[in-house]
Amino acid sequence: MAAVRGLCLTAAAVRAVTPCRLLAASRGPRALRELSSSSPEAGEGQIHLTDSCVQRLLEITEGSEFLRLEVEGGGCSGFQYKFSLDTVINPDDRVFEQGGARVVVDSDSLAFVKGAHVDFSQELIRSSFQVLNNPQAQQGCSCGSSFSVKL
Repeated sequence: MAAVRGLCLTAAAVRAVTPCRLLAASRGPRALRELSSSSPEAGEGQIHLTDSCVQRLLEITEGSEFLRLEVEGGGCSGFQYKFSLDTVINPDDRVFEQGGARVVVDSDSLAFVKGAHVDFSQELIRSSFQVLNNPQAQQGCSCGSSFSVKL
C-alpha cells in the first residue's frame, strides 16, 4: 500500500486511475545541473535543483523562506505535486540547498520523488516550478503536475 499524507491507496487503486494524455516520466535530454544537498549521502534520496530553480528561488524568497515540495493523492494520474513557500522546517523534513536557495521535502513525499529534478519553467501561458525526470514515476499527465508510481 502507498500512503501519502493520510491517504492510503492499494496498488490496484493506483492502477485503476485513468490518466489523461500520458507522457513518459522523462521529458528527454535536458541540461540539468545536479546540486548538493545538506545531507551527506549522495545520489539516491536526493532532490536535484536546476539552475533556473535556484535563480527563481533566490528572486522570490526572503529571509528564512524556502520552497516546500509535497506529494498528495489526486490529480488525473493518482498523485500530484504541490509547491508552496514555507518558513517552518519539521523534524521529518529533508533540506536540499544550493547557493542560499532551499527546497524542503517531508520524508513521506521524498519516497515518491527521490532522484527527481526540481525546475522552474517560464512559458507564455504559465510560469511554475516543476518536477522533472522523476525515477519513481511511471507515467504522468500532459500538464506535468500529476503522475502514477512504479509498482
